[in-house]
Amino acid sequence: MIDKVLHDFLIIWATIDPIGTMALFAALTANLTDKERRVTAFKTITYAALILIGAIAVGQLLLGAMGINLLSFQVAGGVILFLFGLQMIFSDNSPDKTGEPLHDISVFPLAIPATASPGAILAVILITDNNVYSIQEQLITAATMLAVLVVTLVLLLLSGRIIRIIGNGGASLLTRIMGMILAALSVEFIMEAIGVDKWVS
Repeated sequence: MIDKVLHDFLIIWATIDPIGTMALFAALTANLTDKERRVTAFKTITYAALILIGAIAVGQLLLGAMGINLLSFQVAGGVILFLFGLQMIFSDNSPDKTGEPLHDISVFPLAIPATASPGAILAVILITDNNVYSIQEQLITAATMLAVLVVTLVLLLLSGRIIRIIGNGGASLLTRIMGMILAALSVEFIMEAIGVDKWVS
């Protein structure tokens, strides 16, 4: 159980990427007041939590209704997560500023795709497979996901101070390290789906 919690934590942490989200949040909210930054942080995490909980609850059912085998989805997901990891490694971390005065940045790009990223949505579906994990294990995974979101919220609230301490270079370095970890975990997804791990063992 501890191994699964650690495994799930690493995957969810890497795909949500709290460090990268914090850096993006700091850049996009630089002109807001402290109160507006706090409100934006709470809204961002709330929206992201709803999206990811929805993915855990109905994601696999939607796949079943569409006739998609979860192993096929796992292979495709592993490829996508690998590319996502490469993007984290080689990204220049430049924020996409829309310049729209009425645009709610807590929804886009902070909640989705920055926090509840496509990689995170895909990951939580795969690691709560109804055919592999019990309801208790899925609840533990959901709790792990919420714990990562709480940590992300704390980082968002402290983003200004943290960026001043580690600098943009430090945040970029940590993001690239998590990208490498994610790339390795995505290979494990693919190997597990096609049974390579069984051949090796």
